[in-house]
Amino acid sequence: MSPSRRDFLKGLGATAALSLYAHDLVAEAIATSPKGRVAESKFKGMADIVLKEAKLGGCSYADVRFTMTANVPGGSAFFRGDGAGGAGAGGGAGRGPAGGAGGGGGGGRGGRGGGQANGIPAEADRRAAGFGVRVVHSGVWGFASSPIVTEDEIKRVTRVATEVAKASAIAKKANLKLAPVPAYVANFITPMQKHPTSVSQTDKQAWAQAIADKASAVKGVTGVNVSATHSYEWRYFASSEGSYIEQELFTTSPTLSVTAKVGDVTKTRNYPGVASAGGWEVAERSDLLASAERVGNEAVEFCTAKPLGSSGLRDLILSPSHAMLTIHEIVAHATELDRIVGYEANYAGTSFVKLSDVGKLKYGSKLMNVTCDKTDDGIGSVGYDDDGVKSMKWPLIREGTLVGLQTNRETAHLVGEDFSRGCTFGNSWRDYPFLRMPNVHVEPGPENSPTRDQLIADVKDGVMIDGRGSYSIDQQRYNGQFGGHVFWEIKKGKVTRMCTDVTYNAITTDFWGNLDGITGPSEYQKHGTGGDAKGQPTQTNSISHGSPWLLIRKMMVGAAFD
Repeated sequence: MSPSRRDFLKGLGATAALSLYAHDLVAEAIATSPKGRVAESKFKGMADIVLKEAKLGGCSYADVRFTMTANVPGGSAFFRGDGAGGAGAGGGAGRGPAGGAGGGGGGGRGGRGGGQANGIPAEADRRAAGFGVRVVHSGVWGFASSPIVTEDEIKRVTRVATEVAKASAIAKKANLKLAPVPAYVANFITPMQKHPTSVSQTDKQAWAQAIADKASAVKGVTGVNVSATHSYEWRYFASSEGSYIEQELFTTSPTLSVTAKVGDVTKTRNYPGVASAGGWEVAERSDLLASAERVGNEAVEFCTAKPLGSSGLRDLILSPSHAMLTIHEIVAHATELDRIVGYEANYAGTSFVKLSDVGKLKYGSKLMNVTCDKTDDGIGSVGYDDDGVKSMKWPLIREGTLVGLQTNRETAHLVGEDFSRGCTFGNSWRDYPFLRMPNVHVEPGPENSPTRDQLIADVKDGVMIDGRGSYSIDQQRYNGQFGGHVFWEIKKGKVTRMCTDVTYNAITTDFWGNLDGITGPSEYQKHGTGGDAKGQPTQTNSISHGSPWLLIRKMMVGAAFD
């Protein structure tokens, strides 16, 4: 049974040491507001203060976001070869006679984990709850925010946002155009089977213990870390167009790392589980237990791996956990509409994609189908974006041709659309919301697609790459160099050995044009990242990128770089 809203929020306050200014006020207002009845929430009254003040100030549009983020206790385990092991916060488990302490909580959606030193909340904790106000005045945006949630402060911050818009209007080139959006009065909670706090510590210990035991039984393994971290985010959005939207967002991230030592060489094999929006069931359905022994053996093999050798053209077999980063950098970023029109030029570059390329650009081979999706179980999924737009799914690339882009309310008109794709996001109450990528997935092939082993059998000279590593991409997302975590040489259709010092060059359209094989749904995974940086001041975003195993022909493969 899930905890009551009051008990759940009380637990978060004790665990995460949230803001001295806002947490108590916000958490109490959440706890005492009727669950699921958005129009009766105490935050509707607070939001209406913003909307009234903005109207009095002559604003043509206004919205407000109240947010609170926290870490929900998860499970963790660790093992060290000296016999030490221990349970992590929230009911983890360890192996070894000596007890110890492990961390069970991870950062929130695109955020950081909290902590206390001598009872004093860290800076990240003091930012955990508050509100941000956006207004349109004189045809431009104004924004201001505060962690002090009182009526006087709400009015003051709304006036500040209005003054910011007035001042910014001096330099405007054109009036802001917002695509229309329906008014929603709605409540959204991440779909889940097992609320993170409904699972007993005993069950979490059993889950973590089994994985730690299996990996640490491999000869040569000197350390094992297992964790399943949860993040929680609450949001209340209201706009002058009539929307009142409350959201509660949960993500769960299971991970495994195994350290081994052979002679004087020590290496760690990191193995990410599939992070998803959801509850404890995400940890339970992960493949960490099934993969623990294999990962242990790979950690041992890693210690004796030798460099690949000479540079040259080779075929690549890429795992979903590796392809995630490549998809992120040269597909997802390159198709953000604000980047294409130059809004990101000062910080993170532009894009080789042009507005006129939609429907024309040959991005890759006919095997390449890419979909944007904020409605699935990826860690970037929400019910509504920070413009109040309902989440949706849409095609980005079909049979290798670019057919769509990522848009929000203020950019939709640039591609001739009269609706937003719902890509506005602000990392927290203090951050200005702007266009951020959704979950972006390379689709698997049909059921009768080749398996990974069949792809390998079709490679005469190549490398198989798993996990993320170093990367370097130009400012237009066109010319990149990528590394990975672990590598295996392939000769005449057989995996011969683990190797090191591997990178590959990727001209975006050439790389995807050389896509010559993909696996089917059974070997498809969505891996995520919580560190997608963009904007000034920099904000982070959490998203997933799904992929099957990929076969890319004749890429330039060389020595790794730092």
